[in-house]
Amino acid sequence: MSKINVSELKKLYYTIGEVADMFDVNTSLIRFWEKEFPVIQPKKNKKGNRLFTPKEIGKIDRIYTLVKLEGYTLDGAKKAMRSKSSSIQTSSSEESSSEDIINRLEGLKERLLSLKI
Repeated sequence: MSKINVSELKKLYYTIGEVADMFDVNTSLIRFWEKEFPVIQPKKNKKGNRLFTPKEIGKIDRIYTLVKLEGYTLDGAKKAMRSKSSSIQTSSSEESSSEDIINRLEGLKERLLSLKI
């Protein structure tokens, strides 16, 4: 389901344009996600150009998967990213799948409530 295989990335740093091309999105969306998701912290050179490591690209891939492919809202994706990074991997796959289902349902609820208004 993932769009990018991080282990295949060979370069040490990638520009924002290269990252945007990998995901077929605009560079403005990458910058927006950088502001919205504190886990994305690219290095910046003296000119201020963003340089993304393969690890950062993996985080962007996770956000892309949640938002674009699985239909999470930004808040739902933030919760999913926080729960994944802050919690230790559970031994039971049922617990993690239940958590994913709850996050998706919360995101759908928020989307439906916004349509109702």
